[in-house]
Amino acid sequence: MSAQNHSIVMLRRNFKHITRNPTSVFNAVLMPVVIMLMFVYMLGDAFNVGVDYVDYATPGLMLLAVCYGLGATATAVNSDMTKGIINRFKVMDVSRGAVLTGHVIASLLTNLIAIAAIIGVGFLLGFSPSASFVDWLGVIGLVVLLGFAAGWLTVALGLFAKSPETAGLAAVPLVMLPFFSSAIVPADKMGAGLKQFAEYQPFTPIIETLRGLLNGTPAAGDVIPALAWCVGIALVGYLWARSTFAKRA
Repeated sequence: MSAQNHSIVMLRRNFKHITRNPTSVFNAVLMPVVIMLMFVYMLGDAFNVGVDYVDYATPGLMLLAVCYGLGATATAVNSDMTKGIINRFKVMDVSRGAVLTGHVIASLLTNLIAIAAIIGVGFLLGFSPSASFVDWLGVIGLVVLLGFAAGWLTVALGLFAKSPETAGLAAVPLVMLPFFSSAIVPADKMGAGLKQFAEYQPFTPIIETLRGLLNGTPAAGDVIPALAWCVGIALVGYLWARSTFAKRA
């Protein structure tokens, strides 16, 4: 069996685990929707961002949806390493790379489902993007690249952690980081120190790129840093994951 077929088998295995764990499904798909309802439907009138708040918040909440399912991915990866599953796969001559790739693809597909849910609820709440067909392709491409990068970084964190519990905690900073970006309010409305952090952290240019694409006005000043951050995170995560996996397996 080829490495590609091994990856498909691992992907099917990971999805079965996800569907049997209602908590992970809630965190990955439903929790971002709950947060969207809280910020847009309940608190949206409290934010003065110059446009309808649902139009402003939806791109940031799309990124938040990517982050909320990462804890389950890190825990699942670590469980495979600490519970002897990898040793069983080695006996069965399963490609080692397929184990990691299966987790990354499962995380990416879960992210896409969560983002589709966010966009659907956004339309129900009045979301009205001005994006053209090409802009939407750009949104999809950036979301896939972001999910791929976040997936590899999360797999690396899961492999590095000593236990499933610490693996879940290791992903918490990635979940919190969007709240300290321009996802909820513009960075220039934040206090000193936090404003500079929000402006220069990786998620802000990604959010602003999504926001620009959905408005039909993408800016190169946001697109280039966003792509650079995604590629950089993916490369670091991939190399870190493969190195750690080789040592532990």
